[in-house]
Amino acid sequence: MTSWRPTPALVRSCLLALGGVSGGIVLGQEVLVVLAAPFVVLAAMGLAGRPRRSPRLVARLDHHRLHEGQGTTSRLEVDDLAGVEHVTRVAARAVHVATSPTYGTVGSLVDEGLPGVAFSPRRWGRRAVGAERVALTSAWAGWRFGPVPLPENSLVVLPQTAPYDTRAEVPQPDGLVGRHRSRRLGSGTELEGIRPFAPGDRLKRITWPVSLRTGELHVVTTRAEQDAGVWLVVDGLRDIGVSGGIDGHASTLDLTVRAAAALAEHHVRTGDRVGLLVVAANGARVPLGSGPRHLQRLQGTLARVRTEARSTPPERLDLGAGAGSVVHVLSPMLFTPLVTATAGLQRSGASVVVVDTLGDALTAPDGADRLALPSLAARMQRIERDDRLRRLAALGTPVVPWRGPGTLDTVLHQLARRAQVPKVRA
Repeated sequence: MTSWRPTPALVRSCLLALGGVSGGIVLGQEVLVVLAAPFVVLAAMGLAGRPRRSPRLVARLDHHRLHEGQGTTSRLEVDDLAGVEHVTRVAARAVHVATSPTYGTVGSLVDEGLPGVAFSPRRWGRRAVGAERVALTSAWAGWRFGPVPLPENSLVVLPQTAPYDTRAEVPQPDGLVGRHRSRRLGSGTELEGIRPFAPGDRLKRITWPVSLRTGELHVVTTRAEQDAGVWLVVDGLRDIGVSGGIDGHASTLDLTVRAAAALAEHHVRTGDRVGLLVVAANGARVPLGSGPRHLQRLQGTLARVRTEARSTPPERLDLGAGAGSVVHVLSPMLFTPLVTATAGLQRSGASVVVVDTLGDALTAPDGADRLALPSLAARMQRIERDDRLRRLAALGTPVVPWRGPGTLDTVLHQLARRAQVPKVRA
């Protein structure tokens, strides 16, 4: 059980004071008593300032759910500070978590307030922070309590929502809540045209200026205000490259998760229904939904994505989506089964867009030997990948590298025009 124990400084003071006074009395040397006098004072003050009660220590985080780059503070709570003069905290280092102070060691006097340790996660995921050792010191540095080990706290780090926006409309909206214009006529506010009155039309739709000018009743037709069913397919099978957090180089999984978070936030804020399918070892599926609570659910699911070396791509992606859905496949496209499953989605009638999140993962660094075995393997893998993407584009599936804002503008415009072309089925 942790209790107050004398510090080495108090032990030395007591020994020097006892030795100096005893030597001066036995040998009759007053100078030894004079030299030992300061140590007598230190020993007496240290012994007199011993705390009588053992305090209880608890460390709490201000926030347990953050985005990449944000920060939180671990605050220490002590139930009894009687006799305590100084507090020292030493926090353990965590992967992809920056601490302030840099090495996680901080101390201060109790009169100045209990010291805090700030944590700033630099990469999405679940992080364990707050594992530390705390020591309390009494007045005159005579007694020390601890070090007391404190348990770690779980911190959920959501992906950073990169700035993303698009003015393109979703090709085939299907619903009745969002802002996208529909190709179907209905009760909305977007003007479609004016036509002669027909039985069953509402009287409030009559446009009197045109009716008086032509002598016949005319009504205004509008487009239905509909939302779109948007699916995000996230490839979490492998993580190619080394992640440096938001401050360094991004791996393929970093680009994939952050791009999915940006697309999810954009579509949810515009009123669309968004679903998520994570293709990984611990794959997850979030059905279509909308609203702020649904956005938090999507971000939390993305933060739990894990890769595993033995995980294999599925032969078929079962979204349960209709033919009018829009599917964004976010993947570096390095596995043939996943490319085959994407082609199956395209044949099912959905509007599929492949967002390439490979980035510079297979690019050889400057000055590297191009004839070295790793460079040759990366070049061969890139050639095979480019061949898969060409075959996928031949089926009518556009492939767009992720570039942030405006990435999908041109592609969505093209898909919207393609959706209006009449289809001839044999």
